[in-house]
Amino acid sequence: MLKIGDIEMKNQVVLAPMAGVCNSAFRLTVKEFGAGLVCAEMISDKGIVQKNKKTMNLLYIDEREKPLSLQIFGGEKETLVEAARFVDQNTNADIIDINMGCPVNKIIKCEAGARWLLEPNKIYDMVSAVVGAVEKPVTVKMRIGWDDEHIFAVENAQAVESAGGAAVSMHGRTRVQMYEGVANWDIIRKVKQSINIPLIGNGDVKTPEDAKRMLDETGVDGVMIGRAALGNPWMIYQTVKFLETGELTGEPTVKEKMEVCKLHLDRLIALKGENVAVREMRKHAAWYLKGIQGNGKIRNAINECLKRAELVALLDYITDGAEVTEKQAV
Repeated sequence: MLKIGDIEMKNQVVLAPMAGVCNSAFRLTVKEFGAGLVCAEMISDKGIVQKNKKTMNLLYIDEREKPLSLQIFGGEKETLVEAARFVDQNTNADIIDINMGCPVNKIIKCEAGARWLLEPNKIYDMVSAVVGAVEKPVTVKMRIGWDDEHIFAVENAQAVESAGGAAVSMHGRTRVQMYEGVANWDIIRKVKQSINIPLIGNGDVKTPEDAKRMLDETGVDGVMIGRAALGNPWMIYQTVKFLETGELTGEPTVKEKMEVCKLHLDRLIALKGENVAVREMRKHAAWYLKGIQGNGKIRNAINECLKRAELVALLDYITDGAEVTEKQAV
């Protein structure tokens, strides 16, 4: 099983930290589908240090989500260490993760995220400082490199290990690739062979079979699933079961999808209030609708919803329509 520091997971399947997505409502929903570890969306070190209200709200963790990894980002040692110390002493997170993979410009301009991929020495310095300041295990999420000419995946992972890091998660794309192209699992395999701490592989895990193949081909200790779980927590469940038994479980019905979507919505409302939650849920609802025939007009209507009742009525309409179609087919 996957073990990070003294935190032991019940399986090798990990929910990736996704900005603007991985709040407590989403994480708990995915956790209930069997994820061994869930990761919170990245949080600004300066936001934590300055006690920004919005940032502080991101630190909320439901006990049912645990074990959980809480991710911070920053480009300056002093604020990163201070933020990590706050997380260590004031939250119920199990693991503190440092983001070294975010490719977006506003993070890069802060000398954070994927900017670190160019400097193994800085990685060692920053991780060492954080490890020395906290009790919880410290991990790092990174990409294989900046671009094809600057791939320091092995050196960077070794720097994390030398600095006392408890594990590395590695996305098989460069910063320049963003989320395009193909993830390079060969480099992930080389990294696994070069370090003794756990390595979690990420990138192009779209099916349970992909997860098994990544484990077999790279030797990683865990598999991280991100975009494939959006609107589809069943992917987590199917992957866990496939790795355990070698058998593929069936796809959810339309009704099952809509019921989980409503559960997710209500958790988001409890977390953020109806006004914010309904607007935020629009993108999630679109993901839940993916693959359902004739969902285009409904998606457009969902994007106009302002109240829970409006959104639920549309989800029920989809369920009713699917049930009629099923009866006709019989």
